[in-house]
Amino acid sequence: MSDRSYRSIVKSVSWRTIGTIDTFVISLLVTGKLDFALTIGGIEVFTKMTLYYFHERTWNKIGFGRIKNTGSDYEI
Repeated sequence: MSDRSYRSIVKSVSWRTIGTIDTFVISLLVTGKLDFALTIGGIEVFTKMTLYYFHERTWNKIGFGRIKNTGSDYEI
């Protein structure tokens, strides 16, 4: 079983949206500066999305922990 690359892209975008909001809020709480928090969030959204995409594609090639599709839920 493998996934198409666009699935990894969509997963990267959705996960980074959540991650960037988290980074922004933490940066704002730590620094108290809106502009600094926006800068940190703006930079990390691209770097981490790229890293996640390649991480996801690498794991897609690894069979560790996957169950082979037998075509049926029942095995005799």
